[in-house]
Amino acid sequence: MRLVKVATCNLNQWAMDFTGNLARIRSSIEKAREAGAVLRVGPELEICGYGCEDHFLELDTCTHSWECLGEILKSGLTDGIVCDIGLPVVQGGVRYNCRAFCLDGQLLLIRPKVNLANDGNYRELRWFSAWKNPGQLVTYHLPEIISAIHGQKTVKFGDGYLQFDDTSVASETCEELFTPISPHINLALNGVEIIANGSGSHHQLRKLNTRLELMQHATSKVGGVYLYANQQGCDGGRLYYDGCASVVVNGDVVAQGSQFSLQDVEVLIASVDLDTVVSYRGAGSSLREQASALLPKLPYVKVDFKLSKSSNMLSEFATLPVEVRYHNPPEEIALGPACWLWDYLRRSGATGYLLPLSGGADSSSVAAIVGSMCQLVIKAIQEGNQQVLSDALRIGQYKDDEMPESAQEFAGRLLHTMYMGSENSSDETRKRAEQLAREVGSSHLNIKIDLVVSALLTLFSTVTGCMPRYKVAGGSQPENLALQNIQARIRMVIAFMFASLLPWIRKKSGFLLVLGSANVDEGLRGYLTKYDCSSADINPIGGISKQDLRSFLRWGANNLGYPSLLLVETAVPTAELEPITADYTQSDEADMGMTYEELGMYGRLRKVFECGPVSMFKHLCHRWQGRHTPAEVAVKVKDFFRFYSMNRHKMTTLTPSYHAENYSPEDNRFDLRQFLYNTRWPWQFKKIDELVEINDEVTSADQSKREPTEAEAAGRMATGLGVPAAAAGNSSVGQGT
Repeated sequence: MRLVKVATCNLNQWAMDFTGNLARIRSSIEKAREAGAVLRVGPELEICGYGCEDHFLELDTCTHSWECLGEILKSGLTDGIVCDIGLPVVQGGVRYNCRAFCLDGQLLLIRPKVNLANDGNYRELRWFSAWKNPGQLVTYHLPEIISAIHGQKTVKFGDGYLQFDDTSVASETCEELFTPISPHINLALNGVEIIANGSGSHHQLRKLNTRLELMQHATSKVGGVYLYANQQGCDGGRLYYDGCASVVVNGDVVAQGSQFSLQDVEVLIASVDLDTVVSYRGAGSSLREQASALLPKLPYVKVDFKLSKSSNMLSEFATLPVEVRYHNPPEEIALGPACWLWDYLRRSGATGYLLPLSGGADSSSVAAIVGSMCQLVIKAIQEGNQQVLSDALRIGQYKDDEMPESAQEFAGRLLHTMYMGSENSSDETRKRAEQLAREVGSSHLNIKIDLVVSALLTLFSTVTGCMPRYKVAGGSQPENLALQNIQARIRMVIAFMFASLLPWIRKKSGFLLVLGSANVDEGLRGYLTKYDCSSADINPIGGISKQDLRSFLRWGANNLGYPSLLLVETAVPTAELEPITADYTQSDEADMGMTYEELGMYGRLRKVFECGPVSMFKHLCHRWQGRHTPAEVAVKVKDFFRFYSMNRHKMTTLTPSYHAENYSPEDNRFDLRQFLYNTRWPWQFKKIDELVEINDEVTSADQSKREPTEAEAAGRMATGLGVPAAAAGNSSVGQGT
C-alpha cells in the first residue's frame, strides 16, 4: 500500500478580515499537522475571503494576501506538509484567482483558475481573468515580501501539476468541477492521482446533491483521489457558504464534513491508498487507451518529497467509504439561515434581533429560524466550542458568574418580538404570535397601532378635506390600497424605533437588527408594501418559497419543539390590513390573483428556464393541459408579467436576503433585470393572443366535425369564458409605491 494522509477543511472566512482569516488558516494547518497529514487543502481565496467583490480591484487586497502568505511561510507551519492555499495574484498586469502550493517555507507552484464563475451570484470576470494558456507554465517573479523570507526569487505559474517522488498532485478550483470539460479529466489522463479543489460554493436548497455527485462521477469515471475544501459561514454578504468538505476516492465518499456548523475551523482527515487508484484506472481499457495516446502532456514541477509511506502493517489501512449525508429542504431552512444569522449577529456588533411577529407563516418561520439559531448555539457550547461561548457571553451581555442556560433563555436575551395589531387584526393571529413567542423564548410585546394610523389619517383629512375609505365601506381602489399601506409602513417605523430603544429600556448596551419576513414569491410578485416590514436590516427567508416555508413549519413543529407552527401552517395567509366583515375576509392569494404554487412555477420559468411571456405561455399550456384552457393560461401569464413588471422597482429596495432559491428576484446581485418596464408588454402579449386565436380556430374546426357530448356541453356552461375571477382585476397590497 502507498498510504497518504490528507486533510481538507471548512473555514469560516470573512471578506477583508486578513487577521482573522490568517488565524483560521494557521489553525487548520496546525490541526492537519497534528493529525499527521502531509497534504492540506483550503477554500477558494481563503486569505482575503471569497466575497471581497470590488475590493479585488484594489492592489492592497493582493498585497495584504501576499503578506499573510509570507507569515505562513516563515512560521514553519509548512515544514513537512504540502499546503494548497487560495489567494489573488497579479501576473503580467493581470489579476488571477490562484492556488499557491507551499512546502518547507517555499512556493512550489501557483496555479491560476482556468474557468471562472460568472453567472447567478458570481461575477468573477469583473475582477479576474481566466488563464488562457492551457498546458503552459511561465516564470513568476515573487514579490519582495516573499523573496526576503527564504531567498526564493521565482516560482512556476500556470496550468500544470506537481510531480512528487511517489505521486502527483494538481488543482482545479470550484467552478471547474461544474464545467463540461473539467480539468480533472485531462489531469487524470496525465496520471495525476490526487486532485485538490479549493472552493467558494454557497448554499442553495437542494444543491449539495449536485456538488457531491459531480465529485463521485468525476472519480468514478477516471479514478483518483478528490479533496474538496469550502468556505463555511457568512463572509459579509447575502450568501451562506455551507462547507461540506469531502474526500472522494474512485467514486466513493470516504470522508464528509458538516454542511451547517458554527465551527470556525473544521478539518477533515482521511488516509487514502494510492495503489487503489492505479488498480482502478488499469481496469478500464478505454481510459488506458486514451491516456496512452494523450499528446501533448501537461507540464509539471518536480518536487523532491514523498507524500506516501509504504506499509504492509495490518494496523494501517485506508479510510473506508461512508454513507453520504443529505439534509432535506426543511432541515436546510432550519440550519442554513440560522447559521447565517449567527455569523451576521456576532460580526455586526449588534446585541440581538427584533422581529415584527404577525402570527402568519412568514414571520413565524423567521422566529423559528432564530429559535433554531439559539438551539445551535447552546449545542455548540455544550460540545465545548469556546469561540461560540465567547460570542454568546458577549452578545447576551452575561455577567461574570452567568452562563447561557437553555435555548429559550438565550432567545430571551437576543430575540425581541412584537405583535403590532390594528383594528383589522384578529385574535387568532395575536394568540398564535404569543404562543410561538413563548415556545421560542423571545421577549414579546403586544402593541396597538390604531392611534398612530388615526393620527396620520387626521393629518391627511385636515390638509385635503377628504377621508379615505376601505372598499368594503364603498371606497375606491386607491383609497383601499392607501389605507392598507399606511398600516404596513407604520409598522416599519415602529419596529426600527423599538430596535434602537429597547436595549436602553432594558438597561442593555448596543442596538437590535430588524428582521424582515417577505418570502421569495412575494418579492417576485411584488406583493409587499415598499418600506413596510419587508424593509428591515436583513431577511433570512427572502430567498425561500412559500411552499418550502410551509414544509418547514410542519417540520419545525415536530423537530424544533414549537407545536404552534402547525396552527400557523394551516391558517389561510392574510395581510389583515382590511376590515373583516360577515361576507369578506382578506386573503393573500385572492389579493394576488394567483396561488403560491403558481407563483413558484412562474418564478422558475422566468429565471431558471429564462422564459419570456410567450415561451412561458407555451410551456404552461403544455404543463397545465386538461387543467386550464390556453385562454385561461394566457390570462394568468399576462397577469403575472404585468404585476411583476409593475412592482419590479420594489426589488431595488428589498432587504438583503439570505440566498436559498434559484429563482430569487434579488435585484442587487442575483437577478440583473431593469426595474422600469412597459407593463402592457404590447408585442409579447399580442403574440400570446395570436397563439390563443390559432388554437381556438383549430379546436373549433376539430369540434365542428362532431357533436359535443352531454358532459362537454355541461362543462362549457359551468366554466363560461374560463377566466378565473381571482385573475381579473384584483388588487395587491403595496402594488404601487
